[in-house]
Amino acid sequence: MSLPSPTQIAQSGPDKLRIVWNDGHESVYPVRSLRLACRCAHCVEEFTGRPLLKADGVPLDVKPLRLQPVGRYALQFEWSDGHDSGIYTYEYLRQLCPCCAEAAQAPK
Repeated sequence: MSLPSPTQIAQSGPDKLRIVWNDGHESVYPVRSLRLACRCAHCVEEFTGRPLLKADGVPLDVKPLRLQPVGRYALQFEWSDGHDSGIYTYEYLRQLCPCCAEAAQAPK
C-alpha cells in the first residue's frame, strides 16, 4: 500500500484547510489545530516529547501564510504568528485528519 499524499490543498473558509488525498479521502482541518500540532524542536522537547508550545500563546486567528512541499513526503507551513520551522509529514497530517482521528477512537 502506498503512503498517502495530497492531490489538492486549499483554504476552505477563513479557518480551515482542505486536503484531498491520492486515495480520494478528503480532510478538512481547523488551521489552529494544525498549528498546535507542530512537532518541531521549538514546540516539542526533542528528547522527552514534552510539549513546549502553550496553546494560549497561539492566536485564535492564526493561519497559514504559505505552504511549501518538503520533498515528496511533507509540507512546511509558514504561520501568521511567525512560526515556520515545523514539518508535517503526509503520514502525520493524515493521522491528524479530524474524521480519521474520530474513527480511530470510536468503540469497535
